[in-house]
Amino acid sequence: MLQCLSFSNGKGLRGPQCDLSLSHLYLIIEYTAPISDENVTVTDTKFNNVPARLYMPRKQSSGLKRAVIYIHGGGWCVGGSGKYKAMEPYDLLSRWTANKLNAVVVSVEYRLAPMYHFPVQFEDVYTVVKFFLQNSVLVQYGVDPNRICISGDSAGGNLAAAVAQQVCYDLEVKVKLKIQALLYPALQTLDLDLPSYKDNENKPILPKSLMVRFWSEYFTTDVSLQEAMASNKHVPAESSHLFRFVNWSNLLPEKFKKDHVYASPIYGSSMLGKKYPGFLDPRAAPLLVEDTKLLGLPVTYVLTCQHDVLRDDGIMYVSRLREVGIEVIHDHIEDAIHGVLMFITSPTDLALGHRVANKYIEWLNINL
Repeated sequence: MLQCLSFSNGKGLRGPQCDLSLSHLYLIIEYTAPISDENVTVTDTKFNNVPARLYMPRKQSSGLKRAVIYIHGGGWCVGGSGKYKAMEPYDLLSRWTANKLNAVVVSVEYRLAPMYHFPVQFEDVYTVVKFFLQNSVLVQYGVDPNRICISGDSAGGNLAAAVAQQVCYDLEVKVKLKIQALLYPALQTLDLDLPSYKDNENKPILPKSLMVRFWSEYFTTDVSLQEAMASNKHVPAESSHLFRFVNWSNLLPEKFKKDHVYASPIYGSSMLGKKYPGFLDPRAAPLLVEDTKLLGLPVTYVLTCQHDVLRDDGIMYVSRLREVGIEVIHDHIEDAIHGVLMFITSPTDLALGHRVANKYIEWLNINL
């Protein structure tokens, strides 16, 4: 099971470093260089000075190609950044996507916490997306401007959802996204005591204690925010109006409520909200936007896992999107834990990981 240790980078910053059992250690240490193969040309590049890994399919095509902009997960603190490194499962998933869809894949290597805090990660991803969506860039890579997807898992799903919302209303962005795919995304910071957090508090890969730490260190290394989040007493009373966006008693189907009873929020210090307003910002918590900000979103795929603290974040977003008329495909995996798409390479090369990856890529192929 994941636990969190502190580490120092020599500059006084401290943050989460995942201490995993040996069977999962590779998720952090197994990086892969940009090596091309017979199907895909892989290069490291920069889009408007933000590092990205580019996957170009080698198949000849008479027309323009589709494109997927992929945002990796890792709690905003794990993954390739700056040194053009990518975690092996993400590299493999991007290769499969490029090859099977004959699509250009752009994997964004945003800067990481704890060295950098919100909104740096969001801004890095938005910079790449906005740059890539320029007609001149799409022409350069032979991409059809009407067939572009943004996708991401976990913290990457958070960033993908937030960027998709912003793109809708950015008048400078003329080319819009056709679809978005959110894979067990983290979407809200307000209620860290949802049924899914209670049911899966100590489940492998992402126990509640680690998710709380990821959330808090996305915004600050001040442990007072982490402590307040751990007790679910971090939202100031003056922000009480935001809880309607994450009221699980209204947004979760009955089968996910089980025997849980909704309790009114217990409010925290106003000081935290003033010092670290990021955790109340929809760019960090996409579920906090008004319904009107959801209206322009593209067709959406949401993947959730039953044994995952983030399960209810994704399900609540499905409910809200459907309520405003957005077409949503919700793929719920009953036998999966968080990070299931990582189980596609040795030593945790599992049939379940391949099954879920194939479902995701198949949906992209049909809808993109």
